[in-house]
Amino acid sequence: MHIAIIGGGYVGLVSGACFAEFGVDVIIAETDPVKLDRLSRGEIPIYEPGLDGLVARNAAAGRLRFTGAVAEAVAKAEAVFIAVGTPTRRGDGHADLTYVFAAAEQILASLDHPAVLVTKSTVPVGTGRKLAALARERRPDLAIEIASNPEFLREGSAIGDFMRPDRVIVGAETPHAEAVLRALYRPLNLIETPILVTGLETAELTKYAANAFLAMKVTFINEMADLCENLGGDVHDLARGIGLDGRIGRKFLHPGPGFGGSCFPKDTLALARIADEAGAPSRLTETVVAVNDARKSGLAGRVIAAAGGSVQGLRIAVLGLAFKPETDDLRETPAIPLIDGLCDAGAVVTAYDPAAMAGARALLPARVIFAEDAQSALDGADILVIATEWNAFRALAPTRIAALMRGRIIMDLRNIFDPSAIRAAGLIYHGVGRGRTRSFDPEAAEA
Repeated sequence: MHIAIIGGGYVGLVSGACFAEFGVDVIIAETDPVKLDRLSRGEIPIYEPGLDGLVARNAAAGRLRFTGAVAEAVAKAEAVFIAVGTPTRRGDGHADLTYVFAAAEQILASLDHPAVLVTKSTVPVGTGRKLAALARERRPDLAIEIASNPEFLREGSAIGDFMRPDRVIVGAETPHAEAVLRALYRPLNLIETPILVTGLETAELTKYAANAFLAMKVTFINEMADLCENLGGDVHDLARGIGLDGRIGRKFLHPGPGFGGSCFPKDTLALARIADEAGAPSRLTETVVAVNDARKSGLAGRVIAAAGGSVQGLRIAVLGLAFKPETDDLRETPAIPLIDGLCDAGAVVTAYDPAAMAGARALLPARVIFAEDAQSALDGADILVIATEWNAFRALAPTRIAALMRGRIIMDLRNIFDPSAIRAAGLIYHGVGRGRTRSFDPEAAEA
């Protein structure tokens, strides 16, 4: 089976490599010459565990190729996937479909045979219908069917999500389009993956609804964490207490500095706009967006408060820049407003991240110091802030942290440390939602 994927970014590259691993012949069209050159030389322009090996293996087997020409990519394709970016449109919060329709125009101009045109990008409800109308207008001579196949890939575990998904959503309204997509995902039959076939609108809305619901869980547990801090509770015990309820579930109940990344921020905002224009406002989604924005903008204030009201002249080590571990993605990461706020308050910030250092240099103030490793960032620091829960940071010994730092304050925005171990090393621990922990507290015992 032959398919084309238009767009060699995160979704297109991961999807293409995984389809190739299924045995499909895949050509990825990438119009950015710099990115195309890197891909053609076997370089992976994004950080995703296991992706480099997967791409290399399938490229060597001839199942995965790259081109800068859309016409070459679609020449033999039974299905053409659009996997380009849909960033937030400036001014109104809607998804910007400029790249989607530009890709569609190129595809329609290049096709010389019937094919299924599939949106893999996250697109607003109604986009499939617009693409169908465009196909009829541009190519009345060809039978071009439209389908929707939204992705549910988590950065840092995208390959596993594609190969062992919870479900596959297919928006298809013709037997042939459904058959083509079922054939592509046939290897998943071995692990009995549910394939849910819906209409176009339902498939498009499902992606937004899923991300909004997960974002809502994150925002809810963050609010409960604040409540725990004020009332003396432990948010981790609370999360376990509600998460063991099968109707709620334990996932996405981890308190922190707020959600970021490429999906949740733009998709919640887009869903709120879609719902408002449809005459069915989603007040819950609107509130999730507002609460999360406020949380991220208030992070520097949390650190300043822990420091006694001022960080002027203090050296602050910030460990973690990416919005989550196992990725170099800095989109909407809480670390950026955190560091901006600390710098504005007069702090000297030393930052380190295992994967996101290169991209961060262009986003952070010039006065930020970039360390070579975590220990260099800690050396002489008055305050340590954990902004991303990389395993390498979890492994830092509290006694080593205490020996390197000049000050004593630990601001653990991801709750990766054991408070009792931190305090036993003579440090002052501030977590998220840990108003009262069951861990032994030497200072409390002495008091």
